[in-house]
Amino acid sequence: MHVVATAGHVDHGKSTLVKALTGTDPDRLGQERSRGLSIELGYAWTELPEVGEVAFVDVPGHERFLTTTVAGVGPVPVAMLVVAADDPWMPQAAEHLAILDALGVTHGLVAVSRSDLADPAPARSRAREQLAGTGLADVPIVAVSARTGNGLDQLRTTLASVVASLPAPDPGSDVRFWVDRRFHVRGTGTVVTGTLPAGTIAVGDTLADPAGAEVRVRGIEALGVPRERITGPARVALAIGGRAPDTIGRGTSLFSPDAFVLSELVDVAVEGADRLPARPNLHIGSAQEGVHARPLGSGHARLTLADPLPLHVGDRAVLRDPGSRAVWGVRVLDPLPPRLDRRGAAAARVLDLARLDGSLEADLVLRGPTRAGLMRRMGLRGPLPDDAIAVGDWLVPAAADLRARLANLVPGNERPSPVEAAQALGLPDPDLVVALVEPPLEYVGGRIRRAGGILPEQHAAALDRLRSRLATAPFAAPTAEELAADGLDAAAVAELHRDGHLLRLAPGVVLLPDAPDLAIDVLAQLPQPFSTSQARQALGTSRRVALPLLARLDAYGRTVRLPDDTRRLVRQTL
Repeated sequence: MHVVATAGHVDHGKSTLVKALTGTDPDRLGQERSRGLSIELGYAWTELPEVGEVAFVDVPGHERFLTTTVAGVGPVPVAMLVVAADDPWMPQAAEHLAILDALGVTHGLVAVSRSDLADPAPARSRAREQLAGTGLADVPIVAVSARTGNGLDQLRTTLASVVASLPAPDPGSDVRFWVDRRFHVRGTGTVVTGTLPAGTIAVGDTLADPAGAEVRVRGIEALGVPRERITGPARVALAIGGRAPDTIGRGTSLFSPDAFVLSELVDVAVEGADRLPARPNLHIGSAQEGVHARPLGSGHARLTLADPLPLHVGDRAVLRDPGSRAVWGVRVLDPLPPRLDRRGAAAARVLDLARLDGSLEADLVLRGPTRAGLMRRMGLRGPLPDDAIAVGDWLVPAAADLRARLANLVPGNERPSPVEAAQALGLPDPDLVVALVEPPLEYVGGRIRRAGGILPEQHAAALDRLRSRLATAPFAAPTAEELAADGLDAAAVAELHRDGHLLRLAPGVVLLPDAPDLAIDVLAQLPQPFSTSQARQALGTSRRVALPLLARLDAYGRTVRLPDDTRRLVRQTL
């Protein structure tokens, strides 16, 4: 299916032309028919040779209904701008064209209507002049008369050619369905209609709304025909049951759960950002809300939204000044930007935004280590930068630089743990440090060290005996007498601790280097917060071992000691 939105000044024949093309009057309200103008969005459809189903969203042309107009054209990829042969270029045509250009619409055509009442050549020439400099500058222009039928066949052929030139839709795209109408059907419950720009919806799917509610798709209808599934672009009616949240209506987006960032703060590229009013209206899809706009300079601005919206990097939207009726095109650069709380942060942010080009690579380099799932929710996909690595769900840029910095942390006999190194490098997860280790470094027994040391035979044998003791009870530290009997006197313990082969928690208290990691796995299973006694029992050890082990975990930042000084929490990695 293809979807086409009309645009143009009031009373220039948009609805009449849609009726001539489809045989259906898109004006469904009695008031619209009696007054001869569209007030609400109208819908009709037909089939065109070579391209199949084409649905029309017919929008009002009167200036008082511009919000409704934007809700209709917002999610639609093709526009049919209608201008009358017997009228001059009118204000609403100019405003609709500005909105289409702001939204980045580049596919469409101009229909010079009422060409039986006046020579269409002047209107054609005026339209071409007005289109110059917009994304629709080179679209075809067709003269047509809905009353006589002249030009209708050429209009159909031209329209078919335009929609056939659209890029093939991706059925696997994330679903974001923009609702423009809600009503109740007896026996079915709540039904919402709207435009699906991309992706696929199937009966049984679950969709979320920005308020956090979820609805299940109980039925789908498109162009009057029940469907089991539908792929965008398409005009769709969804049955969502009798208990659908009251908050769902025109302007609501229903989207794939966990597929979008819900943004209340967003950084955008905008033409003429330094001239923005402080309180413009934001239009995206069928949604409209007032926002606070903070110009950042160099064609960028930060928008603070009253209500969250599901956004992807690259989304197009419109800012409109209700007073002057000026419009600005907006492109989302960062739907999850940092706060600008420090002096000079705004100026630095402008430099950062200038580096964002909509690619995963540029965003990752700027953002630093980031969860791959978050990148997907921001709509960023693609190859990693050459010097980036993936560690579990983490994406880490500039790995070569991080490896060099890690090597500088391990000069001589230094033996940092992954937690200590992560803190020094500003990394959010110790596992990232382990993944960065490569020669001349090595990760041995929970510590990072310079490679190449060879243990004396007596030390290697002593370590084997210690590992055997702790194999089944990793926190049952041997006594000083047992250590000495195994060949581990104070000097040997100090040397092996320095080289990362064992962990000396306190004089005479020795465990293997991986004991802190094993302890965290055990303590994370306890009800939080936990007492020292609960920790000791869970670890199966004595206070002699538990107290210095917990103190070491505090020092590593793996646990947090509460102000009452008797209980702790396991610090979760970000």
